[in-house]
Amino acid sequence: MHLKISDIVIPKYLPIFNNKTIKHIILTSGRAGTKSSYAAIKADYQIVSDKHGSVVVLRKHHNKLRKTVYKEMLRGINRLQISKKKFMITKSPMEITYRKYGTTIYFAGSDGIDDTKGIIDEDQPIKLVILDELTEFFDDGEGEDELSNIEATFVRGNTGGFQMIYLYNPPKNPNASINKWCKKMEKRKDCIHIHTDYRDVPVEWLGQDLIDSAKEMEESDPKMYRWVWLGESVGVDELIYYMYGNRHQSRPDKDRKYDRIYIGGDYGQQNATTFQAFGLDTYRRKFPGLAEYYHSGRDSGYQKSPSEYARDLVEFLDELHEEYENRVFYIFLDPSAKGLAEEIRRATRNLQYSVLMRDAENDVALGISRVQKSLIFDVLSISPDQKYADEEFGTYEYDKKSIEKGKEVPVKLSDHCMDAIRYVVMGAWDKIKHWLPRDPGEEKQNIEYI
Repeated sequence: MHLKISDIVIPKYLPIFNNKTIKHIILTSGRAGTKSSYAAIKADYQIVSDKHGSVVVLRKHHNKLRKTVYKEMLRGINRLQISKKKFMITKSPMEITYRKYGTTIYFAGSDGIDDTKGIIDEDQPIKLVILDELTEFFDDGEGEDELSNIEATFVRGNTGGFQMIYLYNPPKNPNASINKWCKKMEKRKDCIHIHTDYRDVPVEWLGQDLIDSAKEMEESDPKMYRWVWLGESVGVDELIYYMYGNRHQSRPDKDRKYDRIYIGGDYGQQNATTFQAFGLDTYRRKFPGLAEYYHSGRDSGYQKSPSEYARDLVEFLDELHEEYENRVFYIFLDPSAKGLAEEIRRATRNLQYSVLMRDAENDVALGISRVQKSLIFDVLSISPDQKYADEEFGTYEYDKKSIEKGKEVPVKLSDHCMDAIRYVVMGAWDKIKHWLPRDPGEEKQNIEYI
């Protein structure tokens, strides 16, 4: 049977597939909107259908190319039902070349454009530039100015038909600079903006499990569903964990034993130091809070040394071990607290249980997102014994002025438990994520399902 593009591209994208008159194409979506799949099919089709036109695929950071857009382009070849033998596919440098014409898909990070520009064959000028995860160009780069420079770099040598495709999931904040850029671009005659979500995609392409995952979030947190799955800029609540409530407060089952206990630790000198403990309940697929340690030198008038904190932590671990009979503790500590980490290693060498130290992963935005998901789907709970954590959940918020400027910056005040809990959720994420509804954005690092 002869393949038709309509068999592999959703209806919303069909009018632009062969339209060479549109110079700027902005594709936004929620989860599983298939924009990445479309861009891959379009790029692959470009190099096999136009013997005088190649493609450049850019991300802000070069190290993210191979696992994302490079793999997606290879999938696009399969979707077009073209034999890979007709291509020369290399990883270093990352290139996909159609043997018949010598047309190529080049992959580069924005900071490596000059290197890419130097290897492009002048006989096959760049006809298509694809910018993936466009938010990175605004968050980590120069935004609109950088995009203009990229256009100027690759439009040279073209007499017509040059196009740029921009891909991103809209930020939650309507004031984000990329959202303002998009509205500005929409006014141009040479630009089109198409927004999709999973409801625009045939169910058989996505699978019922994915649809069910979206519906679960819609029931649990309609606002988060509208942002994650529908791709709407729903606005940012000043209160970061607005979904936290009475249902997340429960005392752990004293009869339940935990083989592993995870602890997040945030260290301060004048500020508070806290250790927040959680049990890994693989049977119930829960991550319940068990206990907390909290000391503030400022509030108490006595600042403890790192060695004193290490001794206090050992007492805290002993109590937890006696209560829950676990074999091992995993401790995810504030990555800046090197001195305390060394004291903890020294103090925990000869215990009857194992203590494994890990540097906490300190990506604030990603960590907050994961804690939110753990709360939305009732995986994470807080014990009444974690009274400082409970208080901070009710007060932890974004700086209002930062929201107005298009950024989300948490207020650095009474946030020590929040940092510790973010560290521990990030540390246990490889376990926790399997207890949440399927999230293609999390699983595939923005490689979308067709």
